Amino acid sequence: MLIPIIGALIGILIGLNLPFEIPVSLVKYTAIAILAALDAILGGIRAQLGQKFLFSKFISSFFANTALAALLCYLGDMMGVDIYIGAVAAFSIRLFQNLSLIREELFDRFWIWRSGRREKDM
Repeated sequence: MLIPIIGALIGILIGLNLPFEIPVSLVKYTAIAILAALDAILGGIRAQLGQKFLFSKFISSFFANTALAALLCYLGDMMGVDIYIGAVAAFSIRLFQNLSLIREELFDRFWIWRSGRREKDM
């Protein structure tokens, strides 16, 4: 669980300290890429909580989702269709689903720990 969180924190720190401005023409692509990256990060955290985390799967998901989302957004711009709106909706739904599952898992673990019971006792 620490690898995705540490990676996200390092990325945020690097992003905040780099003197770089995103051109207005690329803002849509950047927003989609950020949503895709957040989806991969939350998916990695969820997998780690379920003890199914594979670093290679996380890295491939991170870059493949980000690249595909940006490519679809670009193709939509070339065709004159706002595909990015659909991608924003899809990634937003996935983000909330992953966050909900992470919250439930942490809540369950907290109450199991708090009550002194082990998971096999449930």
